[in-house]
Amino acid sequence: MPGKADAQVPRRAVFAAVLGNWLEFFDFTVYALFAVMIGKQFFPVESASGQLLLSLATFGVGFLMRPLGGIVIGSYADRVGRKAALTLTMMLMAIGTGIIGFTPSYEQIGLAAPLLVVFARLLQGFSAGGELGAATTYLVEIAPQGRRGLFGSWQYASQGLATLAASLMGFALTQSLTPDDMNSWGWRIPFIFGLLIGPVGFYIRRHMHETAAATERHESSGAVLQTLFTRHLGLILIGILTIMGGTISSYIIGKYMTTYALHTLRMPASVAMLASVVSGLVIVFGSLLGGWLSDRYGRRALMILPRVLFVLAVYPAFLLITTAQSTGTLLAMIALLALFQAMSGAVGIIALPECFPRAVRTSGLSITYALGVTIFGGTAQLFVTWLLDATGNPMALAWYLVATNLVTIWALFKLRPPEAADRLG
Repeated sequence: MPGKADAQVPRRAVFAAVLGNWLEFFDFTVYALFAVMIGKQFFPVESASGQLLLSLATFGVGFLMRPLGGIVIGSYADRVGRKAALTLTMMLMAIGTGIIGFTPSYEQIGLAAPLLVVFARLLQGFSAGGELGAATTYLVEIAPQGRRGLFGSWQYASQGLATLAASLMGFALTQSLTPDDMNSWGWRIPFIFGLLIGPVGFYIRRHMHETAAATERHESSGAVLQTLFTRHLGLILIGILTIMGGTISSYIIGKYMTTYALHTLRMPASVAMLASVVSGLVIVFGSLLGGWLSDRYGRRALMILPRVLFVLAVYPAFLLITTAQSTGTLLAMIALLALFQAMSGAVGIIALPECFPRAVRTSGLSITYALGVTIFGGTAQLFVTWLLDATGNPMALAWYLVATNLVTIWALFKLRPPEAADRLG
């Protein structure tokens, strides 16, 4: 029976992994929430829609670096260890956050302003490409027997915690500052706060214990990638499709709904921020619930059933949102969709590393997730903004979610994680 000290190791390890993952998604969420204000500061075009599109395009640029980050940092984690990779991603994320928080506006330094913001997003995207794979792999490898679903679900729950923290901060700022103050400097406060968290996370991760087996490490990153792409290419392709529906849904329900409420439904900023608060709360609860249930009833059931319920609920939910246009309806429907999305999404992220052998586990998950998020998640907000402006139909968003999640349901049936969840090699 493990002693008290042994029992404390997983808790400390979970906190170390979750804190960095939290910071990554906090940064991404803050940018998405303040996309309208960031557009006004850094992109000198006349129309509000043009500013928003350029701001969201810059948001999407960060995703272009995710596959490279997944390849470089993921293979680094399989070659050197999870601890080294997680320490590196924490440092890179803090630097990118600081650049965005302190870059002067276009009016102050001209073209250098948007260029610096784009560079920061590229740096954040590179670090994010390796962060999720290394953090999730670490969580499932340190989990006690029979609890890998619950431990791994903290990765997805940390995304909800990040959304919650960012949106609560956004709500508080919109309530306490004037619109002019928010547009000029108030939006910078969350980025500066994120920068202050960086050194704390860096210190904690420097003292986490290693889970990668030294006997299974490759001699070079090239050897890791050769093994991965020659033996597991089919799994990578199926994995990308399993991620597609979840990442699109996550960025739309968890982040874009603030912009949707502001830009499409013309709701007040305070109401729009509350949408993300509700989403964040539900994601935390739904992720942990899904992970816990998957330890009891298996990964496949908890990946597929909530995703099917999400597809069935999307169109009626958006129909109610657009016709009622009330705060209560908006928040209730977001909560419902976020619950199904979180339960399925959390378990899907746990199942993928279970499908890869330990020697290529981090690189396999990192590259698969980075490609899926880059292709589908990084373009989601930009695409639906264009789609809504082009069609003039607020329900176009619902049909996009239905179509992409149907593809993911098909892919989830093809993905076969080991149901004997304790056989993680």
